[in-house]
Order: sequence, then C-alpha cells, then structure tokens
Amino acid sequence: MPRSPQAPKNHARAAAPGGKTLRRDARALVEGCAGWNSRLAARRITQFLEAALAPAGLGVAQLGLLAQIAAAEDDTLGALARRSGLEQSTLSRNLRTLEADGLIEIAAVEADQRRRAVWLTEAGARRLEAAIPLWKRAQGRLARDVAALARRLAEAAEALAET
Repeated sequence: MPRSPQAPKNHARAAAPGGKTLRRDARALVEGCAGWNSRLAARRITQFLEAALAPAGLGVAQLGLLAQIAAAEDDTLGALARRSGLEQSTLSRNLRTLEADGLIEIAAVEADQRRRAVWLTEAGARRLEAAIPLWKRAQGRLARDVAALARRLAEAAEALAET
C-alpha cells in the first residue's frame, strides 16, 4: 500500500516563550487588525458593487471618477487627484481608460498650458446617468447594513491622514 506523503510541519503550532503560539498571534492579528479588516471589507463591498454596475459597463473606480468629474467645479487633474485620494500616476492610468472609451476628454487649460482639465463627454454623461439607478439600488442594499458604518470609518480615518 503506497504511503501518503507526510504533511509539512506546521510551525504555527510551536510554542513561543510565554506560552504564546504563532497561530494564536496570527489569529489575533487577523481578527483585530483595522488595516486588514478594512481592506477585506472594501474588497467585499467593491465586489458587490462591481456585480451591480456590470450592466452599465462601469466598474466602481470608473463610476467614482465619472461622478467626481461631473460633481466638481474645479476640473483640473490636480484637484481631481486630491478629491479622489489617488496618486497622479494611478489617476492618469484610470483616466486613460475612460478617455479611450470616449467617456471623458482631457486637455491643457488655456490660461496655463502646464495644467490639464478633465470633463465628461456626452457619452460619459449618458453612461453615468445609466449607472446611477444601478448604484442607487445597490446602495440601498448596502445602506441597510454597512453604508453608515463605512462613512463613519472613512471620516474617522481622515484624521489619521492629517497627522
């Protein structure tokens, strides 16, 4: 009868000084780490919203950027980066996709050719209008469970960014 391979030793079971184990410490980290758990929550919410927005052909990041562009009076890329909390390179990469899809236009500001402005095209405005009802339905479901909590978390975490 063939012998089954032996399972690798689980180093997490080894007792550490003071009676602690790596497994116990790791579980405490997974259960109590604000960074890990907020990222996990964000991924789950994003997955839920991505599925809800799929019929409009937009992802959560695209919807958020289109809404930021439509809602703001300051249409410069620098202002959009500040509002969205994105690094310039990440913002540029996301905007290139929207521009390639014909949903936004980017051009130099007439008064200062070094600055660039962004705005929705007609197609972008239509796509955003089509996505908003889908987002509202999904948001209604999220509101029952997590939306207010998520907003409070974002507001509380804002203080961390200011320190």
